Amino acid sequence: MKRKAPKWLKPAGRIGRNKYVITAIAFVVWITFFDRNDLITQVGYVVHLHELRNQKAYLEEQIDTTNQQLHELLSNPERLKKFAREEYFMKKEGEDVFIIQKSSKR
Repeated sequence: MKRKAPKWLKPAGRIGRNKYVITAIAFVVWITFFDRNDLITQVGYVVHLHELRNQKAYLEEQIDTTNQQLHELLSNPERLKKFAREEYFMKKEGEDVFIIQKSSKR
């Protein structure tokens, strides 16, 4: 049994009536798979861009939190002392500091 091409692909005359359809199909195939900036790569770029925007939003939140903490530390001397003692284990002269760490094993 002989298969026939669809009517819209059959040529009419010397050049063919549907050279534009064939050209359009070839163009879509080329853009989708073979071009340097093919659609698959573009989708990957969009996904990566979305991830970077989420990361940017997270980091901006962290910057705001850090700026608030900095403002609080600079405006409140008692808070600054507490922070220095807890984070950097600083102490006054003649004072002993004991560090108690919780064991992660049970």
